[in-house]
Amino acid sequence: MKQNHEILFEPMKIGSLEIKNRYVMEPMGPGGLCDADGTYNYRGVEYYVERAKGGAGLLMTGVTMVENEIEKCALPSMPCPTLNPLNFVKTGKILTERVHAYDARIFLQLSAGFGRVSMPSIVGRTAVAPSPIPHRWIDGVTCRALTIEEIKTYVRKFADSAEIAQRAGFDGIEIHAVHEGYLLDQFAISMFNQRTDEYGGSLENRLRFAVEIVEAIKERCGASYPVSLRYSIKSFIKDWKSGGLPGEEFVEMGRDIPEGIEAAKLLEAAGYDAFNGDVGSYDSWYWSHPPMYQAKGLYLPYNRILKEVLKVPVITAGRMDNPDLAAESIVSGQTDFVGLARPLLADPQLPNKVRAEKIDRIRPCLSCQEGCMGRLARYSQISCAVNPACGREAEYGLTAALEKKSVMIVGGGIAGMEAARVATLRGHVVTLYEKSDRLGGVVIPGGVPDFKEDDHALIRWYECELRELKVPMIFNKEVTEETVRLAKPDVLIVATGSQPKMLGIGDAENVYTAEDVLNGVKPAGDSTIVIGAGLVGCETALWLHDQGKKVTIVELAPKILALAGPLCHANHDMLHDLLIFKKIDILTSSYVAEPVSGGFKVKTGDKETIVPADSAIVAIGYRSDRGLYDKVRNLVPEVYSFGDARQVSNIMYAIWDAYEVARSI
Repeated sequence: MKQNHEILFEPMKIGSLEIKNRYVMEPMGPGGLCDADGTYNYRGVEYYVERAKGGAGLLMTGVTMVENEIEKCALPSMPCPTLNPLNFVKTGKILTERVHAYDARIFLQLSAGFGRVSMPSIVGRTAVAPSPIPHRWIDGVTCRALTIEEIKTYVRKFADSAEIAQRAGFDGIEIHAVHEGYLLDQFAISMFNQRTDEYGGSLENRLRFAVEIVEAIKERCGASYPVSLRYSIKSFIKDWKSGGLPGEEFVEMGRDIPEGIEAAKLLEAAGYDAFNGDVGSYDSWYWSHPPMYQAKGLYLPYNRILKEVLKVPVITAGRMDNPDLAAESIVSGQTDFVGLARPLLADPQLPNKVRAEKIDRIRPCLSCQEGCMGRLARYSQISCAVNPACGREAEYGLTAALEKKSVMIVGGGIAGMEAARVATLRGHVVTLYEKSDRLGGVVIPGGVPDFKEDDHALIRWYECELRELKVPMIFNKEVTEETVRLAKPDVLIVATGSQPKMLGIGDAENVYTAEDVLNGVKPAGDSTIVIGAGLVGCETALWLHDQGKKVTIVELAPKILALAGPLCHANHDMLHDLLIFKKIDILTSSYVAEPVSGGFKVKTGDKETIVPADSAIVAIGYRSDRGLYDKVRNLVPEVYSFGDARQVSNIMYAIWDAYEVARSI
């Protein structure tokens, strides 16, 4: 192990509880991991045990409700100890005993609930809050103010839940949360808390709810029972439903750093044993759930402030998967523990791989949020785009094939590489054909922008895995019907991907695909028009703008990111807001009509605009490359086509479809 990584594996205490290393699994889930009576199911047990097995020293569970009457959630969506305490202890004990076998610790994260940020798919249109304030997601819904009696009920239910958790073997509690604008945070922030009783007004009054919770838990479970707090020192709220961007000057409407420091001191004095710190809120969701457009380690400057004013340990997440960054953050006094949420979904073995210095074997998180936050919000189910077994570890793992088969895979994009990896792991004899001189397919241009570096890291990971598995790879080979006839494979997988759609604009020669510009084959020039405002078009525009080029986006639809946009709100909203913040010209309900001298004519309804440009870059989507599949589909006993070759989609479905088929051959 490198000397600078050793600090990541030094023990440290939270209260009197020793944690074996500095890696913390941050709360992520628990959609799909519990049953209708609020107890963990076998999926939940396997999910957390897999991360303990992977080397994390401390696991924080996902949101666990303490009651289900005041803010009634559809079940099963999240655990709730007070619904069936006996069964919660039974299933919880199975979980904690198995986690402890790996010398890991596990805290149960208890939540006061969502309040104004409740997910409609879970809570519906009923919402509570400190005061009658607008709902974050549902227009026209005003939240109902909690009564004092309901607040007291919550406090009692926290103590009840903590006692149940202690009986079930959980090593501590994390309180969720004076962060991200959840219900407890709404009480703490004056923008949301307009009460005039003992729970409103002064900072001390607004924190009373959170203080009474930790006091009640300590009284019930003992002063030495650790209680951590999920905490945001700054909210980044610019206005209702509007967040501030990195580098943007704005007036903080939520909690700003001076008040955040004072609140942290008061909460530490109340008895919290650790602060699991970040920044942001649901009004600025791309801080709390950072997309790839955010910097690695984005919370470190803020948690350094917490470290300077607090005596208890600080935990920091936020794109902290790089072990060099993680180790340096501890050495430099910015944090005590390194939190990983999404990276441990992508690769549960990350801590063990860092310890063994197998850094190149770590499957990277893309910060795409397709499989995790996007699916949680829409389908109440946790998983991961690059790890299909996440959230269903036991039932969806890999087993050895009963019959060894020869498998011919055509296409070295993400789908083809995943199929080759999985099929080889299961014992099949695999040969991979790629018509170009390198692996990666459309992810090669897609990963060119600096904020998409993890896409290229994923390609490197696959290259490493296929080398380790000694998969034969034949490059610069165009597979034909005759190639298949001669090879006579038992199984043929056609993963030939897709080709970018092109658009002719008169006789203009300076019209290129986004792929060619991203790959450096064609020059954008100093000024350009990007045709198409889907994900590829918007990311290409942002990348070119950051190089100092003048960019105009032209989109036929009435708004950008309407098609092929990110599933997760955080990714969608940040990309959208960055384009506006950086003043990139956007013409919607428009199209490029014809070339003119020095540029192009753009039509918007009856209006014509001459846009000076050295080039036009077409980003209007991709077309499946199905030519080979249509010719060979009946030549081999088993023939499959997936990834973009079957239907143009995204990295997640390329991996998921390949995994599903290859694990079943």
